[in-house]
Amino acid sequence: MNNFASTLENKIAQFGSLCVGIDPSETELNNWGLEDTAHGAKEYSLRCIDAADGRVGIIKPQVAFFERFGSSGFIALEEVLQAARDLDLFVIADAKRSDIGSTMLGYSQAWFGDDSPLRVNALTVSPYLGPDSTVEMLEHARDVAGGIFLLAATSNKEAGQLQRALIDGQTVAARVLAQAQANGLGDCGVVIGATQDFDLFGLGAVTETDIGVPILAPGFGAQGAELSELKKLFGESSHRVIPNLSRALTGAGPNAMAGLIDKARLEL
Repeated sequence: MNNFASTLENKIAQFGSLCVGIDPSETELNNWGLEDTAHGAKEYSLRCIDAADGRVGIIKPQVAFFERFGSSGFIALEEVLQAARDLDLFVIADAKRSDIGSTMLGYSQAWFGDDSPLRVNALTVSPYLGPDSTVEMLEHARDVAGGIFLLAATSNKEAGQLQRALIDGQTVAARVLAQAQANGLGDCGVVIGATQDFDLFGLGAVTETDIGVPILAPGFGAQGAELSELKKLFGESSHRVIPNLSRALTGAGPNAMAGLIDKARLEL
């Protein structure tokens, strides 16, 4: 029986760990000569999926760039997710959902419901409303062999104000990692930006030991980190890392994307 960990491991064994970020922002759509509409976002995303097919096994659509178009944006996202499912791509929805009680149940049903058109393999989740807020989400994900990625040390500069804060001598980021390790069965990972100083975030264990959970790593490419430095950056946990690239793959236009994916895979 497949579970989240085995599905992810199989994808990485077949295609490598590179994740293609799909970010149909206004700037990206303009660069590709597409209308800044829900239809343009769908067309952009389907072209990204075409370039990824057969080259990578993991994609990460940024949900905010679909939400901005309202209902038509969600219809576009549903069609994009269906196209990804048809190609058996491993989909991480970058939605950063978080809440408590019945609201978290609603998010769980949306992203991990058996018949939901938004069904994905994994979802980014904010743990900052307390540990209990993520437990129900993880249970629903597990029911459909899905998983979640908790925000631990994100790549935006201002994140440190919260994530480096100390509670009983331990950083918030380190507590999030400990939560993922305690709650998960290989299906609860963490988001750790490749451009962050792990020691400042209390995450020295990432480089010193195998932390045992998957790491979704933004910060490569346009944000400054180099794929060739991945093993140096993440040390003993480097084989757990799913490096995400978006603008570095799409910035030169749709015709160049496949070649840039191949180049990135060689760097890894």
